[in-house]
Amino acid sequence: MGERTQAQRDETTVEIGYALCSATFAAAVVFGLIAGPKLMFTMPYAVELGLLLAATTAAGLVFPIRVVTVLRRHARQVGRRVAPGQPDRTSPDA
Repeated sequence: MGERTQAQRDETTVEIGYALCSATFAAAVVFGLIAGPKLMFTMPYAVELGLLLAATTAAGLVFPIRVVTVLRRHARQVGRRVAPGQPDRTSPDA
């Protein structure tokens, strides 16, 4: 594939940062949705513990799934780009 330019490396770095930030946000939202009732209502200890366990598990699953999906989408978009010096197959002239 050849060496990547600084712009391509920077783009990948930004995409990794976006993947981590959006995954953190998604995991926090999922955790809050599941564990939120614990803060609003009085519940038995076992139910509260179950909610926290379920929320932690769900957030722990959402985080890596979101990171992987964002980075795979980025890799597919990078792979579709036309290499320099090759004709653009999407142009009307091709």
